[in-house]
Amino acid sequence: MRLSIVLISWNSLPYLKACVNSLQFTQEWENTEIIWVDNGSKDGAAQFIIKNYPHIRRIILPENRGVAYARNRGIEKASGKYILFLDDDTIANKEAIYGMTAYMDFHSETGICGCRLTNNRNEVQKSAKEYPGISIKCRNILCSYTRKKEKNTVAISEYEPEYLIGACQLIRKEAIDAAGLLDEHIFYGPEDADFCLRVRKCGFRIVYLPQFSIIHHWKRITNRNIFSRLAFKHIRALLYFYKKHHRYF
Repeated sequence: MRLSIVLISWNSLPYLKACVNSLQFTQEWENTEIIWVDNGSKDGAAQFIIKNYPHIRRIILPENRGVAYARNRGIEKASGKYILFLDDDTIANKEAIYGMTAYMDFHSETGICGCRLTNNRNEVQKSAKEYPGISIKCRNILCSYTRKKEKNTVAISEYEPEYLIGACQLIRKEAIDAAGLLDEHIFYGPEDADFCLRVRKCGFRIVYLPQFSIIHHWKRITNRNIFSRLAFKHIRALLYFYKKHHRYF
């Protein structure tokens, strides 16, 4: 198998419908599979996938165990040379996925690559980031509540950021074999930063490819209510990350 696409969902059926529809073109490709992991949804997502997309492999979890746990179950079932993580609020396209896999074919030193993410107004999101610290997180929350936009320099050529957000990561299977699965101690964020950090320590490059682009609606569920149960789990995960990697600022 050449490519395994791993999607996870949690009570986001409207986004999921658009996401899987955008991946219909992959049925024309040989050696490509889609693995969908349902993280304990109660919105009828499983019935929708079974009825409309029987070719999609399904893993139905009884409860929400977090992003890392769900993606790991997808990795365990994947047989592809490359594994593509996509959030279910993305709208993919043939050019981006083909372009990223072709890049990986010719750059064996690259363990993870990702492309430019935009919203449906073509505004570029900051998906290639520096490792999170307390000051960075506080700044992001402040910007969210004051509606002040963080300055985002738009890259025009490929480069190596510290990490790529998990909404779109194309991963070489050898990088997973070397670094291990995602850290399941992290319920929701920053499992993507932790994984990129470990992949880089294994000698692989992390590359951002702005010449390719997909739409990401960017739900940002923790920033909607910083006092929600999920937000507290996110904060606990950040503290775990800071302690694990000794990165506090």
